[in-house]
Amino acid sequence: MVVDGLLYTKDHEWTKVEGEVATIGITDHAQEQLGELVFVELPEVGKEFAAHKEIAVVESSKAAGDVYCPVAGKVTEINDELNTRPELINEDCYEGGWICKVQITDKAPLDDLMDAAQYKEFLETL
Repeated sequence: MVVDGLLYTKDHEWTKVEGEVATIGITDHAQEQLGELVFVELPEVGKEFAAHKEIAVVESSKAAGDVYCPVAGKVTEINDELNTRPELINEDCYEGGWICKVQITDKAPLDDLMDAAQYKEFLETL
């Protein structure tokens, strides 16, 4: 499933931009590839990240994957529920399974992200 209105990376992160805040998570494709998640290493609130830098780690029984920050910014909120229920990402990666929210400090990297139609086309090449 690919949701309209979000932006996507080739590393299978999604971003929902609302004003100066970006909500970040992993895509349905990514969670399917990983399988049932057993652990999520969340970023620290207040920590700043450059675009394309590792912001979180998701682990399943068969693999671990890095989650990269699609924009430059400062973490303002994390999804604490993932500490005890990492499977939320498997159940609903676009709503209840979001990873963190970032106050955007540089919007330029957003220009390199794909919209839903472009991401669907990208998935077809895999």
